[in-house]
This record gives sequence, structure tokens and C-alpha cells, in this order.
Amino acid sequence: FYFRTTDVTGTIELPAGVEMVMPGDNIKMTIELISPIAMEDGLRFAIREGGKTVGAGVVTKILK
Repeated sequence: FYFRTTDVTGTIELPAGVEMVMPGDNIKMTIELISPIAMEDGLRFAIREGGKTVGAGVVTKILK
């Protein structure tokens, strides 16, 4: 995950019944980062894999 200039690894939890997300799909998902970083609601981020951007999103709620 890329938040501004920060690259951090994390895991994604998809909603119940969702196994895969295709281009153009919009979903709400839960992400758990392996290390804490400064962020706020509304922050945009990119999901990258293998050097390519595979998704993008916006932080809607921060869970402690």
C-alpha cells in the first residue's frame, strides 16, 4: 500500500461472499497494516503488486 510517499505492507479482508475484485468494481474492505503510519480519514492510497498499481482507494474509517 502506498499512502502519500509511504510504502507499507498490509493484508486485505474482503466483505463476506467476495472472493475477487475486478477492474471497475467498488467495494468496502478492511486493511490491516503491519506497521503503524500517520493517516487520516479521506487519505487516498494505491494498492501495488509486482511494481504495478492494481487498485486505489480512500480511507473511510480508522480502526484502532
